[in-house]
Amino acid sequence: MKSGFVSIVGRPNVGKSTLLNALLDTKLAIISDKAGTTRNIIEGVYEDEECQIVFVDTPGIHKPVNKLGNILNQKAYTSSENVDLILFVIDVEKGFGKGDSFILERLKEEKLPILLILNKIDKIKKDQLLERIAEYQKLYDFCEIFPISASQKKNLSQLIPTIRKYLPNEGKIFEDGTFTNISTDFYVSEIIREKVLQKTREEVPHAVTCVVERRIEKKDKVIIQATIIVDRESIKKIIVGKNASMLKNIGIDARRDLEEYFQKKVYLDLFVKVIENWREKETYLKEFGFTDLEN
Repeated sequence: MKSGFVSIVGRPNVGKSTLLNALLDTKLAIISDKAGTTRNIIEGVYEDEECQIVFVDTPGIHKPVNKLGNILNQKAYTSSENVDLILFVIDVEKGFGKGDSFILERLKEEKLPILLILNKIDKIKKDQLLERIAEYQKLYDFCEIFPISASQKKNLSQLIPTIRKYLPNEGKIFEDGTFTNISTDFYVSEIIREKVLQKTREEVPHAVTCVVERRIEKKDKVIIQATIIVDRESIKKIIVGKNASMLKNIGIDARRDLEEYFQKKVYLDLFVKVIENWREKETYLKEFGFTDLEN
């Protein structure tokens, strides 16, 4: 059986997490149109009769403007080491920009096969796509250039066989039934954070963090208490909203996804806490065994 690690890299918002979810046919990585939504290395295991593929979703590589940005970039670079294949995802509608060129130069240093994924082909015409494929063929000796639409799952049925060609024949990496490296509490916290980002749009910076403080699973229900951590009182007011209306809507949307995940009734209590100091925030997270943004 062929098996291997495949790193998914690219700029923010090119569809890396959407691609991961589509390939695994489940919601594993959260999605938002804000840069920095994916902040940790998330592994998802795909398996069929012919292969076992460990997909590694990474933070979008971008020009860092703060400590968070530097950490995200470093995580993305590290994820490209010791893998068998790199899926370099670009937004074909926007074209190959300076950020893509920067990433490509860094990927060349790894001396690994690079499969260029042209995502969002549903946004452009066929003649434009053909022109861009011809253009990108001149940029680098990619092992292949593969056009897809991750959101519409277009051409994905042929992507797995294409990836399989570049993997070693070394048997299974993980035991049967292994699906991801993330914990249940981490998944819950990420779903809540996704809803915060989606509901508040541009009003709230992506540095918001969530932590599960209590989770009790019973036969017919799950009881969860979670805290949304922000660094300013003004951001807390936005997330809470007038008469707690925003926080209530965040909870409703998060509960809907979590009930699908747990396949049972979910009772979710959300709180918002202001922690201005970075080290105080890290200390607070560690109390609950949460490693968000740690090196």
